[in-house]
Amino acid sequence: MNKHIKVFSGSQIFVNRLSQLLNQIDVPFLVKDNKEAGRLAGFGTLGNSVDVFIYESDLEKAQPTINNFKQEIADEK
Repeated sequence: MNKHIKVFSGSQIFVNRLSQLLNQIDVPFLVKDNKEAGRLAGFGTLGNSVDVFIYESDLEKAQPTINNFKQEIADEK
């Protein structure tokens, strides 16, 4: 069975960008928005509350793209 692993946690804007990059290399992903889930349930969350998960079997294919993305956002800070 193929399991999901978390590869990124951050703001919705950064998650949207990473999602586009993963789409370009045909890597399926799952976005978990804890902030929105908390809002709908009647409570809030703080910090980096949007997570990106991919299948563990796709990690090798996606790792260069993820590393480049993380470096890109680190350079902006």
